[in-house]
Amino acid sequence: MQVPPPNPPEDVKQPERPKLLQVLGPGLITGASDDDPSGIATYSQAGAQFGFGLTWVMLFSWPLMCAIQEISARIGRVTGRGIAGNLKHHYPAGIGYAIVLLVVVANIINIGADLGAMGAGLQLLIGGPALFYVAAFGIVTVLLETFSRYSRYVSVLKWLTVSLFAYVAVALVVHVPWGTVGYSLIVPRLTWSAPYLTAVVAILGTTISPYLFFWQAEEEVEEVKETPKARPLERAPDQAPAEFHRIRVDTYVGMGLSNAVALFIIITAAATLNASGVTDIQTSAQAAEALRPIAGKFAFFVFALGIIGTGLLALPVLAGSSAYALGEMLGWHVGLARKPHRAKAFYGCIAVATLLGVLLNFSPIDPIKALFWSAVINGVVAVPIMVLMMVLASNRKVMGQFQLPLALKLVGWLATAVMTAAAIALFASWGD
Repeated sequence: MQVPPPNPPEDVKQPERPKLLQVLGPGLITGASDDDPSGIATYSQAGAQFGFGLTWVMLFSWPLMCAIQEISARIGRVTGRGIAGNLKHHYPAGIGYAIVLLVVVANIINIGADLGAMGAGLQLLIGGPALFYVAAFGIVTVLLETFSRYSRYVSVLKWLTVSLFAYVAVALVVHVPWGTVGYSLIVPRLTWSAPYLTAVVAILGTTISPYLFFWQAEEEVEEVKETPKARPLERAPDQAPAEFHRIRVDTYVGMGLSNAVALFIIITAAATLNASGVTDIQTSAQAAEALRPIAGKFAFFVFALGIIGTGLLALPVLAGSSAYALGEMLGWHVGLARKPHRAKAFYGCIAVATLLGVLLNFSPIDPIKALFWSAVINGVVAVPIMVLMMVLASNRKVMGQFQLPLALKLVGWLATAVMTAAAIALFASWGD
Protein backbone atom coordinates (compact mmCIF):
# COMPACT_ATOMS: atom_id res chain seq x y z
CA MET A 1 0.00 0.00 0.00
CA GLN A 2 1.36 3.40 -0.97
CA VAL A 3 1.99 5.66 1.96
CA PRO A 4 0.78 9.25 1.39
CA PRO A 5 3.36 11.98 1.86
CA PRO A 6 3.34 13.50 5.31
CA ASN A 7 1.44 16.74 5.81
CA PRO A 8 3.59 19.81 6.40
CA PRO A 9 3.87 20.87 10.03
CA GLU A 10 0.95 22.99 11.16
CA ASP A 11 3.23 25.76 12.37
CA VAL A 12 4.75 26.21 8.90
CA LYS A 13 2.58 28.65 6.98
CA GLN A 14 2.87 28.78 3.24
CA PRO A 15 3.01 32.33 1.87
CA GLU A 16 -0.23 33.41 0.24
CA ARG A 17 -0.52 35.86 -2.56
CA PRO A 18 -3.19 38.44 -1.83
CA LYS A 19 -6.28 38.06 -3.98
CA LEU A 20 -7.00 40.86 -6.41
CA LEU A 21 -10.19 41.91 -4.61
CA GLN A 22 -8.17 42.16 -1.39
CA VAL A 23 -5.56 44.36 -3.09
CA LEU A 24 -8.22 46.59 -4.60
CA GLY A 25 -9.62 49.14 -2.19
CA PRO A 26 -9.16 52.92 -2.02
CA GLY A 27 -8.10 53.19 -5.66
CA LEU A 28 -10.96 51.05 -6.96
CA ILE A 29 -13.60 52.92 -4.96
CA THR A 30 -12.09 56.30 -5.84
CA GLY A 31 -12.01 55.51 -9.55
CA ALA A 32 -15.51 54.07 -9.60
CA SER A 33 -16.96 57.03 -7.70
CA ASP A 34 -15.58 59.28 -10.42
CA ASP A 35 -18.31 57.95 -12.75
CA ASP A 36 -21.07 59.51 -10.66
CA PRO A 37 -24.40 60.68 -12.16
CA SER A 38 -22.93 64.13 -12.79
CA GLY A 39 -19.99 62.55 -14.60
CA ILE A 40 -22.40 60.41 -16.61
CA ALA A 41 -24.15 63.60 -17.71
CA THR A 42 -20.81 65.12 -18.74
CA TYR A 43 -19.78 62.07 -20.77
CA SER A 44 -23.25 61.73 -22.33
CA GLN A 45 -23.20 65.36 -23.43
CA ALA A 46 -19.68 64.94 -24.88
CA GLY A 47 -20.81 61.98 -26.95
CA ALA A 48 -24.11 63.53 -27.98
CA GLN A 49 -22.56 66.85 -29.01
CA PHE A 50 -19.27 65.74 -30.58
CA GLY A 51 -19.86 62.10 -31.49
CA PHE A 52 -16.68 60.05 -31.14
CA GLY A 53 -14.54 63.19 -31.40
CA LEU A 54 -13.68 63.34 -27.69
CA THR A 55 -12.95 59.66 -27.01
CA TRP A 56 -9.22 60.44 -27.19
CA VAL A 57 -9.50 62.47 -23.97
CA MET A 58 -10.22 59.30 -21.97
CA LEU A 59 -7.10 57.55 -23.26
CA PHE A 60 -4.98 60.66 -22.81
CA SER A 61 -6.18 61.36 -19.26
CA TRP A 62 -5.72 57.83 -17.89
CA PRO A 63 -1.96 57.97 -17.09
CA LEU A 64 -2.35 61.52 -15.77
CA MET A 65 -5.21 60.44 -13.52
CA CYS A 66 -3.26 57.38 -12.34
CA ALA A 67 -0.22 59.46 -11.48
CA ILE A 68 -1.99 62.12 -9.44
CA GLN A 69 -4.10 59.56 -7.58
CA GLU A 70 -1.05 57.40 -6.82
CA ILE A 71 0.70 60.51 -5.48
CA SER A 72 -2.35 61.25 -3.29
CA ALA A 73 -2.27 57.70 -1.93
CA ARG A 74 1.47 57.83 -1.29
CA ILE A 75 1.13 61.06 0.71
CA GLY A 76 -1.49 59.47 2.93
CA ARG A 77 0.32 56.14 3.35
CA VAL A 78 3.73 57.66 4.06
CA THR A 79 2.73 60.47 6.42
CA GLY A 80 -0.36 59.01 8.10
CA ARG A 81 -2.22 62.24 7.30
CA GLY A 82 -4.57 63.22 4.49
CA ILE A 83 -4.12 66.04 2.00
CA ALA A 84 -5.78 68.62 4.27
CA GLY A 85 -3.74 67.47 7.25
CA ASN A 86 -0.52 67.92 5.30
CA LEU A 87 -1.62 71.32 3.98
CA LYS A 88 -2.29 72.41 7.56
CA HIS A 89 1.03 71.03 8.77
CA HIS A 90 3.28 72.46 6.06
CA TYR A 91 1.59 75.59 4.66
CA PRO A 92 0.06 78.81 6.05
CA ALA A 93 -3.43 78.23 7.45
CA GLY A 94 -5.07 80.61 4.97
CA ILE A 95 -4.03 78.48 2.01
CA GLY A 96 -5.49 75.31 3.49
CA TYR A 97 -8.75 76.94 4.58
CA ALA A 98 -9.31 78.57 1.17
CA ILE A 99 -8.76 75.30 -0.70
CA VAL A 100 -10.88 73.22 1.68
CA LEU A 101 -13.73 75.76 1.51
CA LEU A 102 -13.78 75.62 -2.29
CA VAL A 103 -13.66 71.82 -2.29
CA VAL A 104 -16.51 71.55 0.23
CA VAL A 105 -18.72 74.00 -1.71
CA ALA A 106 -18.09 72.15 -4.99
CA ASN A 107 -18.78 68.81 -3.30
CA ILE A 108 -22.11 69.97 -1.86
CA ILE A 109 -23.26 71.18 -5.28
CA ASN A 110 -22.13 67.86 -6.76
CA ILE A 111 -24.02 65.95 -4.06
CA GLY A 112 -27.16 67.91 -4.89
CA ALA A 113 -26.81 67.23 -8.61
CA ASP A 114 -26.15 63.51 -8.03
CA LEU A 115 -29.14 63.18 -5.71
CA GLY A 116 -31.32 64.94 -8.26
CA ALA A 117 -30.15 62.58 -10.99
CA MET A 118 -30.76 59.53 -8.80
CA GLY A 119 -34.27 60.71 -7.94
CA ALA A 120 -35.04 61.38 -11.60
CA GLY A 121 -33.58 58.01 -12.58
CA LEU A 122 -35.76 56.10 -10.12
CA GLN A 123 -38.78 58.12 -11.22
CA LEU A 124 -38.12 57.04 -14.81
CA LEU A 125 -38.06 53.40 -13.72
CA ILE A 126 -41.00 53.18 -11.32
CA GLY A 127 -42.75 56.56 -11.38
CA GLY A 128 -43.58 58.47 -8.23
CA PRO A 129 -42.25 61.71 -6.72
CA ALA A 130 -38.61 62.39 -7.60
CA LEU A 131 -38.08 64.74 -4.65
CA PHE A 132 -39.18 62.04 -2.21
CA TYR A 133 -36.57 59.72 -3.71
CA VAL A 134 -33.95 62.48 -3.40
CA ALA A 135 -34.62 62.79 0.33
CA ALA A 136 -34.71 59.01 0.80
CA PHE A 137 -31.38 58.48 -0.98
CA GLY A 138 -29.81 61.22 1.14
CA ILE A 139 -31.06 59.71 4.42
CA VAL A 140 -30.01 56.16 3.51
CA THR A 141 -26.54 57.32 2.51
CA VAL A 142 -25.97 59.19 5.78
CA LEU A 143 -27.23 56.28 7.89
CA LEU A 144 -25.06 53.73 6.13
CA GLU A 145 -21.95 55.90 6.20
CA THR A 146 -22.44 56.73 9.87
CA PHE A 147 -23.57 53.47 11.45
CA SER A 148 -22.09 50.71 9.25
CA ARG A 149 -18.93 48.98 10.33
CA TYR A 150 -16.09 50.42 8.27
CA SER A 151 -14.78 47.14 6.80
CA ARG A 152 -18.31 46.05 5.87
CA TYR A 153 -19.13 49.43 4.35
CA VAL A 154 -15.98 49.39 2.23
CA SER A 155 -16.95 45.92 1.03
CA VAL A 156 -20.37 47.24 0.00
CA LEU A 157 -18.74 50.12 -1.89
CA LYS A 158 -16.48 47.66 -3.69
CA TRP A 159 -19.45 45.62 -4.87
CA LEU A 160 -21.30 48.74 -5.97
CA THR A 161 -18.56 49.22 -8.56
CA VAL A 162 -20.24 46.38 -10.46
CA SER A 163 -23.00 48.87 -11.34
CA LEU A 164 -20.53 50.56 -13.69
CA PHE A 165 -20.69 47.59 -16.05
CA ALA A 166 -24.24 48.62 -16.90
CA TYR A 167 -22.73 51.13 -19.30
CA VAL A 168 -20.50 48.53 -20.91
CA ALA A 169 -23.60 46.38 -21.46
CA VAL A 170 -25.48 49.26 -23.09
CA ALA A 171 -22.62 49.95 -25.50
CA LEU A 172 -22.52 46.29 -26.50
CA VAL A 173 -26.22 46.10 -27.41
CA VAL A 174 -26.33 49.16 -29.64
CA HIS A 175 -24.76 49.44 -33.07
CA VAL A 176 -21.27 50.94 -32.77
CA PRO A 177 -18.83 51.54 -35.67
CA TRP A 178 -15.81 50.24 -33.76
CA GLY A 179 -13.39 51.12 -36.54
CA THR A 180 -14.36 54.78 -36.25
CA VAL A 181 -14.10 54.54 -32.48
CA GLY A 182 -10.57 53.12 -32.70
CA TYR A 183 -9.43 55.84 -35.09
CA SER A 184 -10.93 58.64 -32.98
CA LEU A 185 -9.37 57.16 -29.85
CA ILE A 186 -5.80 57.57 -31.11
CA VAL A 187 -6.13 60.47 -33.59
CA PRO A 188 -7.47 63.57 -31.81
CA ARG A 189 -9.62 66.04 -33.74
CA LEU A 190 -8.81 69.34 -32.07
CA THR A 191 -11.07 72.38 -32.44
CA TRP A 192 -10.55 75.86 -31.02
CA SER A 193 -14.07 76.75 -29.93
CA ALA A 194 -15.67 77.49 -26.58
CA PRO A 195 -18.06 74.47 -26.67
CA TYR A 196 -15.25 72.05 -27.59
CA LEU A 197 -12.81 73.37 -24.98
CA THR A 198 -15.56 73.49 -22.37
CA ALA A 199 -16.27 69.82 -23.03
CA VAL A 200 -12.56 68.91 -22.80
CA VAL A 201 -12.15 70.82 -19.54
CA ALA A 202 -15.36 69.29 -18.18
CA ILE A 203 -14.08 65.79 -18.90
CA LEU A 204 -10.67 66.52 -17.40
CA GLY A 205 -12.30 68.20 -14.40
CA THR A 206 -14.51 65.16 -13.92
CA THR A 207 -11.71 62.62 -14.17
CA ILE A 208 -9.07 64.65 -12.27
CA SER A 209 -11.13 66.14 -9.46
CA PRO A 210 -9.98 67.46 -6.05
CA TYR A 211 -12.39 65.42 -3.94
CA LEU A 212 -10.79 62.26 -5.35
CA PHE A 213 -7.36 63.41 -4.10
CA PHE A 214 -8.66 63.96 -0.57
CA TRP A 215 -10.64 60.72 -0.46
CA GLN A 216 -7.91 58.34 -1.64
CA ALA A 217 -5.27 59.84 0.66
CA GLU A 218 -7.61 59.59 3.63
CA GLU A 219 -8.61 56.03 2.81
CA GLU A 220 -4.93 55.07 2.90
CA VAL A 221 -4.81 56.60 6.39
CA GLU A 222 -7.89 54.56 7.32
CA GLU A 223 -6.25 51.39 5.99
CA VAL A 224 -3.32 51.99 8.32
CA LYS A 225 -5.67 52.36 11.28
CA GLU A 226 -7.69 49.27 10.40
CA THR A 227 -4.87 46.89 9.40
CA PRO A 228 -3.02 45.14 12.24
CA LYS A 229 0.69 46.00 12.46
CA ALA A 230 0.36 48.62 9.70
CA ARG A 231 2.09 51.94 10.34
CA PRO A 232 2.70 55.09 8.31
CA LEU A 233 5.67 54.30 6.09
CA GLU A 234 7.76 57.09 7.60
CA ARG A 235 7.71 54.98 10.80
CA ALA A 236 7.74 51.55 9.15
CA PRO A 237 9.89 51.80 6.01
CA ASP A 238 10.15 47.99 5.72
CA GLN A 239 6.47 47.93 4.67
CA ALA A 240 7.07 50.30 1.77
CA PRO A 241 7.76 47.89 -1.15
CA ALA A 242 4.61 45.85 -0.60
CA GLU A 243 2.45 48.90 0.09
CA PHE A 244 3.65 50.88 -2.93
CA HIS A 245 3.01 47.84 -5.14
CA ARG A 246 -0.50 47.48 -3.71
CA ILE A 247 -1.21 51.20 -4.19
CA ARG A 248 0.02 51.09 -7.78
CA VAL A 249 -2.10 48.05 -8.74
CA ASP A 250 -5.14 49.39 -6.90
CA THR A 251 -4.86 52.83 -8.47
CA TYR A 252 -4.16 51.73 -12.03
CA VAL A 253 -7.01 49.20 -12.01
CA GLY A 254 -9.42 51.64 -10.36
CA MET A 255 -8.62 54.52 -12.71
CA GLY A 256 -8.60 52.17 -15.69
CA LEU A 257 -12.10 50.97 -14.81
CA SER A 258 -13.25 54.56 -14.35
CA ASN A 259 -11.97 55.76 -17.71
CA ALA A 260 -13.10 52.63 -19.55
CA VAL A 261 -16.66 53.07 -18.30
CA ALA A 262 -16.58 56.79 -19.16
CA LEU A 263 -15.37 55.85 -22.64
CA PHE A 264 -18.28 53.42 -23.09
CA ILE A 265 -20.75 56.12 -22.03
CA ILE A 266 -19.32 58.52 -24.64
CA ILE A 267 -19.44 55.75 -27.26
CA THR A 268 -23.06 54.90 -26.41
CA ALA A 269 -24.17 58.54 -26.59
CA ALA A 270 -22.28 59.09 -29.85
CA ALA A 271 -23.61 55.93 -31.52
CA THR A 272 -27.22 56.58 -30.54
CA LEU A 273 -27.97 60.18 -29.60
CA ASN A 274 -25.50 61.99 -31.86
CA ALA A 275 -26.24 59.64 -34.75
CA SER A 276 -29.96 60.47 -34.35
CA GLY A 277 -29.43 64.23 -34.15
CA VAL A 278 -29.88 64.51 -30.36
CA THR A 279 -27.01 66.80 -29.36
CA ASP A 280 -28.14 68.55 -26.19
CA ILE A 281 -28.08 66.39 -23.04
CA GLN A 282 -27.84 68.20 -19.71
CA THR A 283 -28.49 65.43 -17.17
CA SER A 284 -27.90 61.70 -16.94
CA ALA A 285 -31.68 61.14 -16.62
CA GLN A 286 -32.20 62.99 -19.91
CA ALA A 287 -29.62 60.72 -21.49
CA ALA A 288 -31.46 57.63 -20.25
CA GLU A 289 -34.84 58.96 -21.45
CA ALA A 290 -33.39 59.89 -24.85
CA LEU A 291 -32.02 56.38 -25.27
CA ARG A 292 -35.45 54.73 -24.91
CA PRO A 293 -36.86 55.47 -28.40
CA ILE A 294 -33.47 55.16 -30.07
CA ALA A 295 -31.77 52.15 -28.46
CA GLY A 296 -34.73 50.33 -26.92
CA LYS A 297 -36.17 49.62 -23.48
CA PHE A 298 -33.28 47.41 -22.35
CA ALA A 299 -30.66 50.12 -22.97
CA PHE A 300 -32.90 52.67 -21.25
CA PHE A 301 -33.48 50.44 -18.22
CA VAL A 302 -29.83 49.49 -17.74
CA PHE A 303 -28.64 53.07 -18.24
CA ALA A 304 -31.16 54.43 -15.71
CA LEU A 305 -30.39 51.68 -13.19
CA GLY A 306 -26.69 52.48 -13.48
CA ILE A 307 -27.37 56.10 -12.49
CA ILE A 308 -28.74 54.91 -9.14
CA GLY A 309 -25.91 52.44 -8.52
CA THR A 310 -23.15 54.91 -9.32
CA GLY A 311 -24.86 57.58 -7.23
CA LEU A 312 -24.97 55.28 -4.19
CA LEU A 313 -21.23 54.80 -4.65
CA ALA A 314 -20.37 58.47 -5.23
CA LEU A 315 -22.43 60.15 -2.51
CA PRO A 316 -20.44 58.77 0.46
CA VAL A 317 -17.18 59.67 -1.28
CA LEU A 318 -18.27 63.26 -1.91
CA ALA A 319 -19.67 63.76 1.61
CA GLY A 320 -16.82 61.84 3.23
CA SER A 321 -14.07 63.74 1.44
CA SER A 322 -15.66 67.02 2.58
CA ALA A 323 -15.74 65.83 6.20
CA TYR A 324 -12.15 64.56 6.03
CA ALA A 325 -10.87 67.83 4.56
CA LEU A 326 -12.73 70.11 6.95
CA GLY A 327 -12.08 67.86 9.94
CA GLU A 328 -8.33 67.74 9.45
CA MET A 329 -8.14 71.50 9.05
CA LEU A 330 -10.16 72.06 12.24
CA GLY A 331 -8.45 69.34 14.26
CA TRP A 332 -11.46 67.03 14.64
CA HIS A 333 -11.35 63.29 15.23
CA VAL A 334 -11.95 61.98 11.71
CA GLY A 335 -12.43 58.59 10.14
CA LEU A 336 -15.18 56.24 9.01
CA ALA A 337 -13.63 53.55 11.21
CA ARG A 338 -14.49 55.60 14.33
CA LYS A 339 -17.72 55.12 16.22
CA PRO A 340 -20.19 58.00 15.77
CA HIS A 341 -19.86 59.14 19.38
CA ARG A 342 -16.07 59.35 18.94
CA ALA A 343 -16.25 61.60 15.87
CA LYS A 344 -19.46 63.60 16.25
CA ALA A 345 -18.29 66.63 14.25
CA PHE A 346 -16.96 64.44 11.43
CA TYR A 347 -20.19 62.52 10.99
CA GLY A 348 -22.17 65.70 11.55
CA CYS A 349 -20.34 67.25 8.60
CA ILE A 350 -21.26 64.25 6.42
CA ALA A 351 -24.91 64.65 7.42
CA VAL A 352 -24.93 68.43 6.87
CA ALA A 353 -23.21 68.21 3.47
CA THR A 354 -25.73 65.59 2.32
CA LEU A 355 -28.67 67.57 3.75
CA LEU A 356 -27.56 70.70 1.91
CA GLY A 357 -27.33 68.63 -1.27
CA VAL A 358 -30.90 67.45 -0.70
CA LEU A 359 -32.13 71.00 -0.05
CA LEU A 360 -30.58 72.23 -3.31
CA ASN A 361 -33.16 70.09 -5.11
CA PHE A 362 -35.98 71.86 -3.25
CA SER A 363 -34.59 75.35 -3.96
CA PRO A 364 -35.08 77.60 -7.01
CA ILE A 365 -31.39 77.16 -7.87
CA ASP A 366 -30.95 75.59 -11.31
CA PRO A 367 -29.01 72.36 -10.60
CA ILE A 368 -27.56 72.31 -14.11
CA LYS A 369 -26.06 75.80 -13.78
CA ALA A 370 -24.93 74.98 -10.24
CA LEU A 371 -23.21 71.86 -11.51
CA PHE A 372 -21.50 73.86 -14.25
CA TRP A 373 -20.06 76.28 -11.72
CA SER A 374 -19.12 73.35 -9.50
CA ALA A 375 -17.10 71.97 -12.41
CA VAL A 376 -15.48 75.37 -12.94
CA ILE A 377 -14.56 75.55 -9.23
CA ASN A 378 -13.16 72.02 -9.35
CA GLY A 379 -11.15 72.79 -12.46
CA VAL A 380 -9.72 75.97 -10.97
CA VAL A 381 -8.98 74.64 -7.49
CA ALA A 382 -7.48 71.39 -8.84
CA VAL A 383 -4.48 73.28 -10.20
CA PRO A 384 -3.16 74.81 -6.93
CA ILE A 385 -3.95 71.59 -5.05
CA MET A 386 -1.96 69.56 -7.55
CA VAL A 387 0.94 72.02 -7.36
CA LEU A 388 0.96 71.85 -3.55
CA MET A 389 0.71 68.04 -3.63
CA MET A 390 3.63 67.77 -6.04
CA VAL A 391 5.74 70.00 -3.80
CA LEU A 392 4.73 68.00 -0.70
CA ALA A 393 5.46 64.65 -2.32
CA SER A 394 8.88 65.84 -3.50
CA ASN A 395 9.91 67.29 -0.12
CA ARG A 396 12.26 65.19 2.03
CA LYS A 397 10.94 66.86 5.18
CA VAL A 398 7.46 65.56 4.37
CA MET A 399 8.14 62.20 2.68
CA GLY A 400 11.52 61.29 4.16
CA GLN A 401 13.20 58.68 2.00
CA PHE A 402 9.98 58.13 0.04
CA GLN A 403 10.05 61.18 -2.20
CA LEU A 404 8.50 60.60 -5.61
CA PRO A 405 10.48 58.54 -8.11
CA LEU A 406 11.48 60.50 -11.20
CA ALA A 407 9.00 58.91 -13.63
CA LEU A 408 6.04 59.47 -11.31
CA LYS A 409 7.17 63.02 -10.59
CA LEU A 410 7.37 63.83 -14.32
CA VAL A 411 3.90 62.47 -15.08
CA GLY A 412 2.49 64.23 -12.00
CA TRP A 413 3.85 67.58 -13.15
CA LEU A 414 2.60 66.85 -16.69
CA ALA A 415 -0.91 66.28 -15.28
CA THR A 416 -0.65 69.58 -13.42
CA ALA A 417 0.49 71.39 -16.56
CA VAL A 418 -2.33 69.89 -18.62
CA MET A 419 -4.97 70.98 -16.09
CA THR A 420 -3.45 74.46 -15.98
CA ALA A 421 -3.37 74.76 -19.78
CA ALA A 422 -6.94 73.46 -20.08
CA ALA A 423 -8.26 76.02 -17.59
CA ILE A 424 -6.36 78.87 -19.30
CA ALA A 425 -7.63 77.76 -22.73
CA LEU A 426 -11.19 77.65 -21.46
CA PHE A 427 -11.04 81.20 -20.07
CA ALA A 428 -9.33 82.42 -23.25
CA SER A 429 -12.04 80.88 -25.43
CA TRP A 430 -14.76 82.72 -23.49
CA GLY A 431 -13.24 85.98 -24.68
CA ASP A 432 -13.52 85.03 -28.33
